[in-house]
Amino acid sequence: MKKLLVLSLILLTCNINAQYSQTSGLYFAKEFSKDAALYKAKSYVMTQILGVDENLVKFDIDPLAAASSGELTSLVYNCEQKNINGLILGFYGNRWNESGVSYQAYAFKNFEKERAFELFEILEEYFDNETEYISTFNKENNMYFKFDDLTFLIYNDGGKKIRVFWEGFDSEWEYTAYKRTRRRFEKRVD
Repeated sequence: MKKLLVLSLILLTCNINAQYSQTSGLYFAKEFSKDAALYKAKSYVMTQILGVDENLVKFDIDPLAAASSGELTSLVYNCEQKNINGLILGFYGNRWNESGVSYQAYAFKNFEKERAFELFEILEEYFDNETEYISTFNKENNMYFKFDDLTFLIYNDGGKKIRVFWEGFDSEWEYTAYKRTRRRFEKRVD
């Protein structure tokens, strides 16, 4: 009986410890925070946007807003030296390999400054012109459009929502996070 009790306690302890994220140590923690996105985006900007060479290059990067789901984070970057700036959308989510093993993946989509403003203008146009269609009384109404290689689904589920589909990612971008992104981006690059 004593052995059974000890074994039960060991199994119970192992089960309880597996109920929260081991990486953060917090219950209900966002899986991909602004800090994590910032850390990984620095390498992306350095290698994929600015290019690495033997010269010293200075740039700044700042996370603008993270979706509460942790699936999408927006960041702004600027390199005066190379006259390059823009918006990055950082995507995060679970993926499965051919063997069915789940892993956490992330990727970044870059928009140069002018292209980011185009995206904001299109979204604002649809929000302004289609307010009645996606009102809170019409929860079943949806609309979508393609921009570059991303697809944006706009709908209302107790508030305006944007889902962004890109390269297998399906990320929710809350309207408030979108508005915060746009406002902060405009302030930083203009």
